[in-house]
Amino acid sequence: MPLVNTKEMLMKAYAGGYAVGAFNVNNMEMIQGIVSAAIEERAPLILQVSNGARKYANPIYLKALVESAVKESNLPIALHLDHGDTYELCVSAIDDGFTSVMIDASHHSFEENIRITRKVVEYAHPRNVTVEAELGRLAGIEDGIYVSENDSAFTDPSQVEEFVERTGVDSLAIAIGTSHGVYKFKGEPKLRFDILEEVARRLPNFPIVLHGASSVLSEYVDIIQNNGGDLVGAKGVPEEMLRKAAKMAVCKINIDSDLRMAFTAAIRKYLMENPSHFDPRQYLAPARESVKQLVKHKIRNVLGCNNKI
Repeated sequence: MPLVNTKEMLMKAYAGGYAVGAFNVNNMEMIQGIVSAAIEERAPLILQVSNGARKYANPIYLKALVESAVKESNLPIALHLDHGDTYELCVSAIDDGFTSVMIDASHHSFEENIRITRKVVEYAHPRNVTVEAELGRLAGIEDGIYVSENDSAFTDPSQVEEFVERTGVDSLAIAIGTSHGVYKFKGEPKLRFDILEEVARRLPNFPIVLHGASSVLSEYVDIIQNNGGDLVGAKGVPEEMLRKAAKMAVCKINIDSDLRMAFTAAIRKYLMENPSHFDPRQYLAPARESVKQLVKHKIRNVLGCNNKI
């Protein structure tokens, strides 16, 4: 089975009341862990690459790894550009063989966001590539880009119909209280489900996306803390809130920080317990297995997309 775009898998998710996991990848072991979990859970899969990951690992290497995963798994897998912030970056990813791209022009004015997004759609659709865009702006830090709480903004539901109609996008990322990174909330976690409900009312049967949706699970925080790390105050989105969103209009949920934490927790623990070991295969193997177990849990208990092939 070749790489697919996200159109059919997200429409199936909307109809079925579940979400597809969009997992950020940076290296071979992460890809292997994620794909092994999806194989065992019989789940559709989006592997997404940020601009930072492209710079780190080289798009040629990453695409070859993902294509190998497709051959091994025979699963419907989409290769998605996460947070492409310019038209040129989206075009580059499409030309490199990505089957889905996100154009994030949310830092521009509403009209400029529409103009740039429409331009990406006009390039992508003739090439059978789906396009995700963003309205509203999430706080937090991702790939070195920091958005303060003062600069963040909830999505305005009154804008979504015009935006989708004028751009022709296939899915829309909205801001309802999630944020990037592992320090998502100072107080009690809260998502604006009223915004999600209003967006869904205005855009019936249209796939909605949640970014910044890692849960920062306490088990990984504890392992990192107990093995030389420092993540005091780390707090993510409760998984029950994500499951509720997945049963509504949210069809794609992005997961990045949780993967990094599962990966790092296993490495820190292994190296603390085996100080004489220096072979990367020794500590990367448990890191890969840790990612696999995390993803299996997310697929089954949060996304609800197990056995949806």
